[in-house]
Amino acid sequence: MQIFRGGVLVALLLALAGVAAPFAHAQSIGVRITADVNLGDDGLLRVVEQVEVPAGQDFRQVLPLRVAIGDGVERNFKVTDVKSTGDATATVGADRFTIEARPGVSTVEYTVHNTVSDTTGAQVFQWSGVLNTDVASISATVIGPDFRMGITKCTIGPPGDPEDCADIRVEPDGVAHLEKTDLRRGDLIEVTLQLPPGTVAANADIKDDNAPGPFSPTGVVFAAFGVLLAALAAAAGYVLWARRSAPATGEVLDPVVREGDRAWFASPDGVLPGTAGLLLDGHVDARDMAATVVDLAVRSYIWVAAVSDSDWRITRVNPADEQLTSYERAVYAALLPDGTDEALLSERRGRVPANVVRKTLISDAVERGEFVDRTRRGFEFWTGVALIVAGIGATVALALGPQRHALVGLALVLGGVAALLLPRYLPSRTALGRELTGRLQAMQRGLESTVPQDIPAADQEMVFSRALPFMVAVRRADQWVRTFRDLNPAADGEPGVYWFGGFEGDRNLHRFASHFPYFITAVEGLFASR
Repeated sequence: MQIFRGGVLVALLLALAGVAAPFAHAQSIGVRITADVNLGDDGLLRVVEQVEVPAGQDFRQVLPLRVAIGDGVERNFKVTDVKSTGDATATVGADRFTIEARPGVSTVEYTVHNTVSDTTGAQVFQWSGVLNTDVASISATVIGPDFRMGITKCTIGPPGDPEDCADIRVEPDGVAHLEKTDLRRGDLIEVTLQLPPGTVAANADIKDDNAPGPFSPTGVVFAAFGVLLAALAAAAGYVLWARRSAPATGEVLDPVVREGDRAWFASPDGVLPGTAGLLLDGHVDARDMAATVVDLAVRSYIWVAAVSDSDWRITRVNPADEQLTSYERAVYAALLPDGTDEALLSERRGRVPANVVRKTLISDAVERGEFVDRTRRGFEFWTGVALIVAGIGATVALALGPQRHALVGLALVLGGVAALLLPRYLPSRTALGRELTGRLQAMQRGLESTVPQDIPAADQEMVFSRALPFMVAVRRADQWVRTFRDLNPAADGEPGVYWFGGFEGDRNLHRFASHFPYFITAVEGLFASR
């Protein structure tokens, strides 16, 4: 329902009676008012008011533009398009609209804004006010945009004892007429006209200090946050389900394959040491790359030779071929770029694209279906961005609009933030990756229980070397080297460790065991993040 109250009611009353609300007064009982009031589809009241003032008298009416309509509730109006003819003036200022007329017939035209407010049921014009002067006669015509306008109430008389109006009617064409004579100072007039709902535009400017603000909690807001909490609970449940771990079985997988009097090392599904490090701890670090460097040497793609206690020469043995993964070729190129057959480790420091190598390792694991790169902008990221943008837009629109549910936008923003954070809590290993991780853990337990005596002497150096990169990846290299420290590297007919030069005359790995950790530390520094 849309109701006209306060100043507009007074404006209509002025149009009908030639007086204003409590501020209006006329100084003659001979004043006669004729008014045409038109309510447009745009919700504006356009008034043409003719005032007839007897000789020797003046007329003055005041329409307040700021009207209190309740405790803490204030309504504001605006008057524009003011025109006057005859000996009359009309001015707008100091929160009031004033008409002054001297003897004779004068006409004043004006438009009243902010007159329509919304409620339910129908559209209603409710005119009320107190007459502050005696009025000889009122003659008014009210035209609305709908012919079904009807009178629901009209009373006039002293406060507390009004009488029903006898001279108000609505013609078949929907035009309302009001005629009344001999009105007295202090009389209360109240007229209510009803229109079908949605007839005119609502444009009221009402300041209600008691009304909820745009960021007040409402039923709609509580519902929105309820949906948000339900979504967060579902997301948390999904995270817990996705992060579930296979129960620890303590399974031990012996990676040493034996056949007759020969033995060799074999990783589960041929997994590489860099990938093993990625799957076991869920991220790429410099230790995984150091393990790959050792593996490339063990597999005779490069040869490492100590030139001092703190520097090593890397030499190309075999070119990078199709047997290497993209990640391994990236590590190979980081050590020996195209056109370089050998380089000191110290010369490559600060020149290695470590981040590129890291991304390549992850990409290889993603391509094999073992890993999910949670740093990529996937579905969760774009969903989060969309929710945040929609939430900001909804907050602004609801805060500026007539509704009081701006916190709904905040719920959307929070949902977007949760979507952006979700990948941080989701596991990176896929189901295939988790299965392979379990086998790698079983392999690690098998290596930790391996002793040289269980391996034929001719194959001990090869098993030691092939397994060493995996032990580097899981930070068990020192233990593995100590286990094989009495190994004679010349037992296979070749002096020294075949892939690591500088200890060719040694009959055991004691010196190698004390030197090797420094090499690993230097390689890790080569690939460390900067």
